[in-house]
Amino acid sequence: MLPPSAKLHNAADTVPSKHLHSSLNKIKHPVNIVRWTPEGRRLLTGSSSGEFTLWNGMAFNFETIMQAHDSAIRAATYSHSEDWLVSADQDGVVKYWQPNFNNVKAIQAHTDPIRDLAFSPNDSKFVTACDDATLKIFDFSGGTEESVLTGHNWDIKSVDWHPTKGLLVSGSKDHQVKLWDPRTGRCLTTLHGHKNTISKTSFEPSRGQLLATCARDQTARIFDLRMMRDICLLRGNEKDVSTLTWHPFHISLLTTGGSDGSIFHYLLDEPNHPPGTAATIPPYDSPDPSSAPAQTIYPAHRLQYAHDFAVWSLDWHPLGHILASGSNDRVTRFWTRARPGESECFNDRYHLGEAAAEAQGTWDRRGGRRLMREEEELEMEDEAEGLVDQQMPARQPVLPGIPGLSAPVGTTKDGTSFGGAQPRLPGMGGAPVLPSMSAPNGIATMDPNQFAALVAEGKIPLPPPIGGLAGSNLGLPPPPPLPANFDFSKMPPGMFPPHFSAPAGFPQPSPVSHSITLPGIGSDAGSGGSGSIRKRGPLPSQQESLMEEQRRGKYRTVR
Repeated sequence: MLPPSAKLHNAADTVPSKHLHSSLNKIKHPVNIVRWTPEGRRLLTGSSSGEFTLWNGMAFNFETIMQAHDSAIRAATYSHSEDWLVSADQDGVVKYWQPNFNNVKAIQAHTDPIRDLAFSPNDSKFVTACDDATLKIFDFSGGTEESVLTGHNWDIKSVDWHPTKGLLVSGSKDHQVKLWDPRTGRCLTTLHGHKNTISKTSFEPSRGQLLATCARDQTARIFDLRMMRDICLLRGNEKDVSTLTWHPFHISLLTTGGSDGSIFHYLLDEPNHPPGTAATIPPYDSPDPSSAPAQTIYPAHRLQYAHDFAVWSLDWHPLGHILASGSNDRVTRFWTRARPGESECFNDRYHLGEAAAEAQGTWDRRGGRRLMREEEELEMEDEAEGLVDQQMPARQPVLPGIPGLSAPVGTTKDGTSFGGAQPRLPGMGGAPVLPSMSAPNGIATMDPNQFAALVAEGKIPLPPPIGGLAGSNLGLPPPPPLPANFDFSKMPPGMFPPHFSAPAGFPQPSPVSHSITLPGIGSDAGSGGSGSIRKRGPLPSQQESLMEEQRRGKYRTVR
């Protein structure tokens, strides 16, 4: 099978009618955003729990998961240069991400939920759409707000930036679609046509001459920017249309997702009128294009039961052969083209429903549930294996002030330190003192004069000499004699025993203080001497690191 880019004039061969795989997390949450990475190797999903999940783009298995936001992720988009990812959440926070998902910046763009965002053609700016009925344009490199666009009377649900021009489009809960000049912030025109909340607005990415909108009035419309009017009315949805997306190569292929879980594919050059309905002509072929009614187009292919609940996001693979969908049923699904001559995929439960597919024998309810359980177990295993590298090692108890030295068994714990309980040495820092061992015959508490008298009377035996007791071999052997040419001057200071008399002519080493103090222990623990604690300064934050790189002349302009 040839890739879609090889058949630019045959969009019907690219319609994704076959279900490939269903991916779901171990802990399931509604999937609000699905975005393919620029190279197409992975799919990024953002959930209502604020987590990013990466799925493999070929095996569709789990790769990794991370807590990206503190609240539900509402929008995410890659820059045109493919160097940055920007995401927004329910709390109005916008975060910058590098391709390796290193978060380098976070700004409080709004105080209300951000519903959508888009990059300018040169990636120097981006725009956000918020529930506070405003659009805000930010400078990307500095993260500073440049202008605020006001004009909508209710929550703004969608925004898009023209792929080549300085033109913005926004859709709001006030049923209006507005076009804006981002330089002046002026509303250029308002497009009327929908009768309910606008859920999605999107420019056609290849040429930029068409604008697609969908709303909760069960319809989608195609506007021609050269005529500033709607030319196509997309019907067929039985419920509200929640999202839509253009194919990256075929400008005539548009896909919509409904609030009932359906996915419909439209071919703008094929009306596909159902039997019993009157055919309509496009405005271009009418005698008066400015006043002719819009052409009604029906789906070329229907996935009526693609999901169990509303489809929130759709995104095409960069090569245009796989479509990913994220839904409120907490499942991410992958769809692709059917092979030539393949017809079984059109009779599965995603086309007919579970009951009809089971009646035809193409769907086994018990087997399907067993298969789903097996897929869930595989995803759980993949997730467990993928998170092994992200687990922190167990914290081993160490002695305070002595890095790398483990604390002995039986040390007590002190829960007042940061990071949990820390070991304490007995007798230090309020720890209980170990009981002292009583010496035999009370020698430890005896008066020195009384001890000397007892020794003189012979009541206390003296320790044996170094050579051992006379006539016995229980003592230590005598030390070996020193060489005749031994140089005492090379001995380190402090190594001689007390009252040691050096031979004649022996040079005395200079006295050097060599007292050893454990770091953090002793009276000079707070001083800056050798016995003080070496405190490492705090690491710079990611924002400070980005600002430092910008001061060095990097990351000022978008490549």
